[in-house]
Amino acid sequence: MREITEYYGGRDLGCTYSKAESVFKLWAPGAAKVTLALYEDAGCYNADGQVIDHAGGLEIGMKKWKDGVWFLRFSGDLAGRYYMYKIEHPDGTVRYAADPYSKAVSANGARSAIVDMEAWNPPGWEADRRPPLAGCEDAVLYELHVRDFSADPGAGFQHKGKFKAFTETGLRDKDGNAIGIDHLEELGVTHVHLLPVFDFQTVNELQADDPGASGPKYNWGYDPQHFNVPEGSYATDPTVPGLRIREFKEMVMALHGKGIRVVMDVVYNHTYSVEDGPFEAVVPGYFYRRDAEGRLANGSGVGNELATERPMVRKFILDSVRYWADEYHIDGFRLDLMGLIDTDTVRLMVEELRREADPAIIVYGEPWTGGESPLGRQTLKGSQRNLGFAVFNDHFRGAIKGDSDGEGKGFATGGTGTEAAVLEGVRGSIGDFADVPLESVNYVTVHDNLNLWDKVLTTQGLRDEAKFPDIRNGELVHGGSLHEAVENSEPYRSIDGENIMKSETVKRALLANGIVLTSQGIPLIHAGDELLRTKYGDHNSYRSGDAVNAIRWENKRRFRPVFDYYRGLIDLRRSHPAFRLTSRDQIDTHLETLRCGEHVVAFMLKDFAGGDAWKNIIVVYNANNHEIKLDIPFSKTGWKVAVNEERAGNEALDWIRDEQAVVPALSMMVLFEDAGGISQAHRFLLTR
Repeated sequence: MREITEYYGGRDLGCTYSKAESVFKLWAPGAAKVTLALYEDAGCYNADGQVIDHAGGLEIGMKKWKDGVWFLRFSGDLAGRYYMYKIEHPDGTVRYAADPYSKAVSANGARSAIVDMEAWNPPGWEADRRPPLAGCEDAVLYELHVRDFSADPGAGFQHKGKFKAFTETGLRDKDGNAIGIDHLEELGVTHVHLLPVFDFQTVNELQADDPGASGPKYNWGYDPQHFNVPEGSYATDPTVPGLRIREFKEMVMALHGKGIRVVMDVVYNHTYSVEDGPFEAVVPGYFYRRDAEGRLANGSGVGNELATERPMVRKFILDSVRYWADEYHIDGFRLDLMGLIDTDTVRLMVEELRREADPAIIVYGEPWTGGESPLGRQTLKGSQRNLGFAVFNDHFRGAIKGDSDGEGKGFATGGTGTEAAVLEGVRGSIGDFADVPLESVNYVTVHDNLNLWDKVLTTQGLRDEAKFPDIRNGELVHGGSLHEAVENSEPYRSIDGENIMKSETVKRALLANGIVLTSQGIPLIHAGDELLRTKYGDHNSYRSGDAVNAIRWENKRRFRPVFDYYRGLIDLRRSHPAFRLTSRDQIDTHLETLRCGEHVVAFMLKDFAGGDAWKNIIVVYNANNHEIKLDIPFSKTGWKVAVNEERAGNEALDWIRDEQAVVPALSMMVLFEDAGGISQAHRFLLTR
């Protein structure tokens, strides 16, 4: 392959539609000839949901224009038509390819579609506004899969597994508890982080809702096909190209209307395949990274890596995130395997989004790879320093919970010797890999690996008691019905329904995320943690379907005190800037360690940290199986308790008048000293 040096800087690749004309531009610098093929329909699908034959369209030769771009202007209104590019290469090969810059596609991404984007805007879209956010320090992230959110058969969603499920308000369980989007609003999270919602390849959109079909109906979506088009299996009708656009925007509007921003999980490090991907047929060899021997690099673990350091690959990524931010009002991006994306590309992404779209857009990602890569400037922990984006803090994660899939223990799960690492995470990891706390995304579990409830059960040796089935690749290892195995499991056997907050498993789970929600940095919780969600021990549920992955909304009624505890912690965090410090100097000045050792971490946020209304705040994590006594500074007003072993929030639950706090086993405590005088303490006593 010849070296490709042509670079096109315009932001108009793909199809630019108007009712008067459509302009097509394709960057294919090595092509000998490019022809536009126009179709009246989506083509003839085979049994696998694919369109193999793309001959028979109206084929019109394109002009080789400039900077490697082929150009065609077509007069008339083409809305509702489909198109492909027929590309002839110098070696004589001929390939039909969908547009890498497709804005709409037919079912299963078989052909690019021409749509009038404005015509598919939902009513009120022009008035949609991002919920206000002063800065990323105010973010509380909630990681969620679109289908999981509404797939529960007993929850009453009309649009199960669809974008439109987010528009369904007023849903309640039999005890009147809010579920669905109203639940998210009640919980108080600021951002919903959606697992991939662009068009991905491994779910047959034509059969996703057919219980009798044998093809795959579920996937997390880390198998990109069309990066700039919403996924069709989440639309009510994937055969109508504009419908997924409208319903995606309806979802965004609904979340924005609840004061919740939307983060997209994006996968710019690899494609599902090379030959059947969006790039190879157009510019062979350019978009993919290779090693010194010329083999496809495989730092992703799926057989390929996108060469993000190349100018037109970088441009594609920057154009893509900007398109989602502008066209769909997306408020942030989580980058999958960010270690495979060169740091300059991430830096430029953040700078452009903050400058051109919204200063409060959040960008974060996984600072690792899935294997060895020849990329020089990998975006690993530490590379983000002072560049405006954050990385997942796996050091903190491991210190809190232990390993990801096994019986290894951390601070909250019964481990030893992790107190210093927990305290480092509490401090925003500014003594580790970060310059400021906003460079750290703090979490204990996400979609990958065991979720929190299952991890705690595993560390307690309770998997067999819970009757967890042995699941691999979405099936039972020894055969049988996965649905029946799930129904026969007992993940909550260790809980006394009359004393939920007394359960050791519940205590350890609450302690784990309690640490996350009261530490410096950006907290992220996995959807359903607040409902004690289980995935029945499946540590890799990416294609295990609804039986394993669906959020069971009945758990809100069943474990309401747990939800209230999470809601209280989030309210506490959002109400007090002391938990949202933004600089190293603030942390060094205002965060004082009180104890770090013997399964206890305690610290004080002092002297109105971050401009807080509370003068001093003490946070204690007790991972012992017994209560501990902590000496605390004398206070003329006394210390009020905002968080104890059973309740959390922004109001006083109790009052400590002496210089010692008693913290129950396996719990956390938050105490505060307000700015008022002794009369306020007296008033508190009078209201008890």
